[in-house]
Amino acid sequence: MPAPLPHEHLPSVPALVVESDDLQDGERLNDLHVFNDWGMTGQNLSPQLRWSGAPAETRSYAVTCFDPDAPTGSGFWHWVLFDLPASVTELPTGAGTAPEFKGLPAGAVHARNDYGTKDYGGAAPPPGDPHRYVFTVHALGVESLGVDSGTSPAVVGFNITANTLARGHIIPHYGV
Repeated sequence: MPAPLPHEHLPSVPALVVESDDLQDGERLNDLHVFNDWGMTGQNLSPQLRWSGAPAETRSYAVTCFDPDAPTGSGFWHWVLFDLPASVTELPTGAGTAPEFKGLPAGAVHARNDYGTKDYGGAAPPPGDPHRYVFTVHALGVESLGVDSGTSPAVVGFNITANTLARGHIIPHYGV
């Protein structure tokens, strides 16, 4: 039985529409978005994402990518981005990719992912069954989460959940 998805145990909120030119729900993750280390040879680019349908009270957004199938007992955070201005409803391919962060809006903050870096870190599952990668956009009722880039993904996630007005996701998979 697969691990529960992270949003399945969160309080129910309205749905955002999340779309991507790079990702398809239920489809295999493209090598563009796979890690380029740990035996992987992907390009480690964050995917293009766009969203709509946020409540009028939205003051900022957060974008996360989580692997609930990682053999850690606690999953694996690949991307934790927050304090995106409410006027932003799209990120281009590579916006979360260091060191350029092309297209990342001013004020956006990357928290440390589980690779230990403050950027997008692509898929790198061990051999075996494919893993799910839950890309989620969260519409938030605050302009800032009030945490910084050194904050752990779990604490950022707590603050995201406490301030979420709506959320939507795309869940591709990847395995070797």
